[in-house]
Amino acid sequence: MSNGWQVELAFPAEGLPILEEALGAFGGALVTGGPDAKGAVPVTLYLEEEPDRAALAAALSLAAAATGLPEPACKVEPLPPTDWVAESQKSLPPIRAGRFFIHGSHVSERPGGGTISLLIDANQAFGTGRHETTRGCLLALQDLHKLGFVWGGRALDMGSGSGVLAMALAALWRRPVLGVDNDPASVLVARENAKLNGLANLLRYEYADGYKSALVGEQGPYDLIVANILAAPLCAMAQDLSRHLAPGGFAVLSGLLATQERMVRLRHRNAGLVLAGRYPLEEWMTLVLQRA
Repeated sequence: MSNGWQVELAFPAEGLPILEEALGAFGGALVTGGPDAKGAVPVTLYLEEEPDRAALAAALSLAAAATGLPEPACKVEPLPPTDWVAESQKSLPPIRAGRFFIHGSHVSERPGGGTISLLIDANQAFGTGRHETTRGCLLALQDLHKLGFVWGGRALDMGSGSGVLAMALAALWRRPVLGVDNDPASVLVARENAKLNGLANLLRYEYADGYKSALVGEQGPYDLIVANILAAPLCAMAQDLSRHLAPGGFAVLSGLLATQERMVRLRHRNAGLVLAGRYPLEEWMTLVLQRA
């Protein structure tokens, strides 16, 4: 019996948002690497069950046609029986971002004084595997805190995943934070992580379909919104984000390539948000925007 399936391919970085949207219909976990010398980004899609080959071919064909790029060849194969949690922990180094030290229980290293240490073990909640985007968000949040930004209401982590950014918000400001995700497994993992880090009293994680959720609307408007997802959904939700962000509030956005910055900034500028900061890390970009 298979332990899951993986789809491997490479696609030019400029077409990545369209490809990610096309592959999103299959669910699963999407992991990308850094572009090679020709700008091709390795993409791996992990699935619980074997994908429909015809549907997959059609999705890749449509992505290629929409971007004007050559249709990528792909390899589909079953995953061997493996303890993926243990394997991912072995290769998962701690993340250092300013005062933050994000680590798994397998890490014996202990940070120095003044560090905010958060325990996040690898788990079966889906994630992107992009540490630069997490680091960018953490650095941006720390700078907002250093500049004296204070909020009296609530913050929102849109697409909270394992819950690390919501925990960072709670640890810095000691204020209530709502984290939402459209993956029920991620919500359960985030709740457990909040307990492990002693922050459960400040955090609420719930299943929600983005800004369409009644809960998200009821808890807003938000003084601070963080969303580390992908460029395409960030652009699609720009108007909704603006409506849920309080006047003068900040949004920290990541999950986008540096080549996608202009597109994301333009969409949010049209929604009434202005650029307040940017954090380039390797090929990734984190943006800080403010609602006037």
